Amino acid sequence: MILGAHESVAGGLHLAAERGRHDGAEALQIFTKNASQWRARALGADEAGAFAAACRAHGIRAVMAHDSYLINLASPDPALWRRSIAAFAEELRRCALLRVPFLVTHPGSPGERGERYGTGRVAAALDAAFAQAQEPPVTVLLENTAGQGHQLGHRFEHLGAIRRASDHRARIAACLDTQHAFAAGYDLVTAAGYAATFAAFDRAVGLERLRAFHLNDSKRPLGSRVDRHERIGRGLLGDEAFRRLVNDPRFASVPAVLETPPGPGGRPSFAAGLRRLRGLLGAAAGGRRPRGAPRTSSRA
Repeated sequence: MILGAHESVAGGLHLAAERGRHDGAEALQIFTKNASQWRARALGADEAGAFAAACRAHGIRAVMAHDSYLINLASPDPALWRRSIAAFAEELRRCALLRVPFLVTHPGSPGERGERYGTGRVAAALDAAFAQAQEPPVTVLLENTAGQGHQLGHRFEHLGAIRRASDHRARIAACLDTQHAFAAGYDLVTAAGYAATFAAFDRAVGLERLRAFHLNDSKRPLGSRVDRHERIGRGLLGDEAFRRLVNDPRFASVPAVLETPPGPGGRPSFAAGLRRLRGLLGAAAGGRRPRGAPRTSSRA
């Protein structure tokens, strides 16, 4: 896997690459704008150039962006749906300017209108956003969800249905979040559960369309339908699930980023999590280390 993290862009987009390098990241996920606001500050060519140069200088091999938390492409409310489409189109344009090839999005919530309505609504919204953004060279990655409330995406079939309903299916793929999958009821801990999970994904979406991972451990148990991330190896997924994942040859060239909470003292560093994951590379099955005792590594 190409391992990395979701890094802050505070002070400038180019600083995210520097933070990634400090943490030992080779993959990078960013927000291209404030994720809690509709308004987006304009990006200039100089800023885009500085970001690309920083990624090259700091050894970042793969980059993706995550869209705003306010966007709901499944919304049954006409005003919110149109506003979400416009905001998503702007996210696509920003990715194109920054030469970021992937934009991750949660499918959203259709409220009480149901899953079939919701998947069609998202597909129509994606088509409208691609048109508004003049079809930029960006692939949308639908992210699976834990399934809180009326969220779409807690079943892999939702992602497949959205893609099939879109007129731009060649430009829609998927990002798998390990915590969300576990909370939604996909067992990634046991060998049999791991195999069944990816067989189910292959049937519903296709493994060839799995373009990225979010690597997060879970504070909540299997099937809880609650989105609560934990640091790698310190939650209910544990080292064994991640050992299988980072050693799976099917995903050897897929970018995978940490979104886990900060470590002791609140310092937003992903270095320990990345060291722990790299310590699992090549580890034999059942070789779980005690919780709280990550393997040492010479890489920062």
